[in-house]
Amino acid sequence: MSDALARAHGPAVLSAAIRATPEDFRVDELDAFVASGSGEHLLLTVEKRGMNTAFAAQRIARWAGLAEAAIGYAGLKDRHAVTRQRFSVHLPKKQAPDFAGLESPELRVLAADWHARKLPRGALAGNRFELVLREIEGDRAAIEARLCAIASRGVPNYFGEQRFGREAGNVAAALAMFGGRRVRREERGLLLSAARSELFNRVLSARVAGDCWDRPLGGEVWMLDGSRSVFGPEPSSEVLASRLAAFDIHPTGPLWGAGPLRSEGAALAMELEALAADPAPALRAGLEAASLRQERRATRLRPDALAWEWDAGDALRLRFTLPPGAYATTVLAELGPVADRSSERQTVHDRSESGGV
Repeated sequence: MSDALARAHGPAVLSAAIRATPEDFRVDELDAFVASGSGEHLLLTVEKRGMNTAFAAQRIARWAGLAEAAIGYAGLKDRHAVTRQRFSVHLPKKQAPDFAGLESPELRVLAADWHARKLPRGALAGNRFELVLREIEGDRAAIEARLCAIASRGVPNYFGEQRFGREAGNVAAALAMFGGRRVRREERGLLLSAARSELFNRVLSARVAGDCWDRPLGGEVWMLDGSRSVFGPEPSSEVLASRLAAFDIHPTGPLWGAGPLRSEGAALAMELEALAADPAPALRAGLEAASLRQERRATRLRPDALAWEWDAGDALRLRFTLPPGAYATTVLAELGPVADRSSERQTVHDRSESGGV
């Protein structure tokens, strides 16, 4: 998370490092459905080390003798990690090939099942994380108090740094694209997402600074927990307050696009004020011209089943689960600055990608 974004729980309580090895960042994709057991698509559950999702999909396509379009996956996973996720391989009227030609120390097949349809993007229930922080400086009691506060209140649902590319260059690239620079089709989608994410983070940071990221403003638009369904604005009530306290609903911020904002009153005023300074107007205009429609995203995120333990050498091991589209880095940012050691070493398959982990 950028240092420019407001922190909800107060000053940093630690500095630390992560990803000294890929094993310090483990992510297990949680399946949204059970394989049907029949059909033309082979669902492969694989474990990858030091390999991002796009590279793994290319490798699976070569192994199967197929075009990349025949490979499906639900979400993008980080390269500098040990990750488990599913891929679908379209194999009509064919037996599954021998996995010996696919597996290596970097990629193992854990399970294979037949299914009726290609695995679509977003078809996951969430991601389970196990992270190890090392080189920790900070008071242990203060760190554990902060973790208790995160478990109780949650964190601002910022888009993570992965969304903005190497050295956060995707926003500048999006502005260049809006100014007429030609880009590849697959790059266009990444840049539109980065522009939207930048605007959302600006609004959310303003709400964090105003201590209203997890409480309503007048004219609030609400999102149901665990879904993208929104409702409101509607007058505040004891029922809404109770649902908010129970994490059944969340306040929202804009994912910018064409058309009027749904928010009203104080919520609308804060959103427009936060998006008045450059380069926000140019990003807004570019997204509107791209015909994206106005959508909403929850401003609040609570890690599920957050647990921690201290390993030998004062390393801190964290475990928690996040819904799709949420970022582990936003949880870590509420503790303090965490240096990513993966950027200091050369590893295989050096490709950047954007994702929800």
